[in-house]
Amino acid sequence: MSEIQQELPAASTTEQAQPESTAPEQPPEAATVSLEERLRQAELDAAEHYDAWLRAKAEAENARRRAQDEVEKARKYALDKFAGELLVVKDSLEAALAVGEEATLESLRSGVELTLKQLSSVLEKNHVREVYPLGEKFDPHLHQAIAMVEGEGEANTVASVLQKGYLLHERVLRPALVTVFQGPA
Repeated sequence: MSEIQQELPAASTTEQAQPESTAPEQPPEAATVSLEERLRQAELDAAEHYDAWLRAKAEAENARRRAQDEVEKARKYALDKFAGELLVVKDSLEAALAVGEEATLESLRSGVELTLKQLSSVLEKNHVREVYPLGEKFDPHLHQAIAMVEGEGEANTVASVLQKGYLLHERVLRPALVTVFQGPA
């Protein structure tokens, strides 16, 4: 035999088949205490996580409620600025009516013109635009044709405007009422 083989202690085949345990042996009471301590720690962790979950849920509910209140206020007071600006126009109309019989036709006319300018200014500030399509190509999205007329104009062109239309930004508030030139027969 070689020297290396002689230095190794003789091991039986049954000892080699069993893996060595790396954990130190503990008495059964110590293992039970360790498991109980781990269970207690896990229960504390679970209670802590549950509390954090409840707080997060309450915070999410509060955020949802705040957002809902803000949307409600925005909807309720959306016309606040517009209505305030219209009050100036109303005041002008009331002042014109309060003048009485001493007003001349010319002064009433100029007062009404000024009031119309005020109203037009308020509408313009609030992105309400006038649609007056005389001579333009008929657009069914912006115009409502109430009659076809014969005439010198190009077919499907607006011949006359009976009532102006209005847009709010790009949305039609009211289509313009128009008559349209009829094409050749």
